[in-house]
Amino acid sequence: MAQTEKQKAEAQEFYLDVIRILNENDLNFMLGGGFAMFNYTGIVRDSKDLDIFCKPSEYPKILKVVAEHGYDTELTDVRWLAKIHKNGEYIDIIFDTVNNICTVDDSWYEHAEEGEYAGVPVKFLPLVELIWCKLYVQNRERYDGSDINHMLIKQGKDMDWKRLLFRMDQHWHLLLAQLLIFQFVYPADYMEIIPKWLFDELVDRAKEQYDIPSSTEKVCRGPIIDQTQYEVDIKLWNYKVSTIKTT
Repeated sequence: MAQTEKQKAEAQEFYLDVIRILNENDLNFMLGGGFAMFNYTGIVRDSKDLDIFCKPSEYPKILKVVAEHGYDTELTDVRWLAKIHKNGEYIDIIFDTVNNICTVDDSWYEHAEEGEYAGVPVKFLPLVELIWCKLYVQNRERYDGSDINHMLIKQGKDMDWKRLLFRMDQHWHLLLAQLLIFQFVYPADYMEIIPKWLFDELVDRAKEQYDIPSSTEKVCRGPIIDQTQYEVDIKLWNYKVSTIKTT
């Protein structure tokens, strides 16, 4: 993680050089992480790395091209993550989420937002997809709920809520929980931000849960949002792990 001003400058030059290489080779990518958060909220963070998103079919080409320019690369986890290294700094190449739910596809590029990073043209991760990914980050070590709330307070009035509901349809409970937290955090604003039709739809779904039989299988869906803290449920308490990959 960059500490001194010199280290921060060197890290930024590393990021810029890789972005220029990708642009010069006409490779598709989008910026996520703290830089996308800044784009949507204006919140400045001392980011420890750069997050680049692409489709699973695209990361091999990215790794190959940057390696040809002298950078060290690694395929960290074939399911979702690769990295580019230089002098202790790194760039994450992300093509899925750790739970394999939010797989990058062409629709992400269709909704990506055009912008700049230090004067260089880039695309930022779409707001809906950025929120979609963050709704599953509820670890003991990291919880992204405040990030989501800040994006909603700044961008929620103009957001495509129907598309977010589509993304979260299978795991709508997480969306409802986030909206309730948003109401708690912003009691003067939520009525102007969260569409009533969406809240009513999700509350109706929650009520209907009591009108249908409970699951006969003892399933724990906790690992979808935290891959470590729910191990006890699976290993000791005999719960079955929920299927993570969705269509």
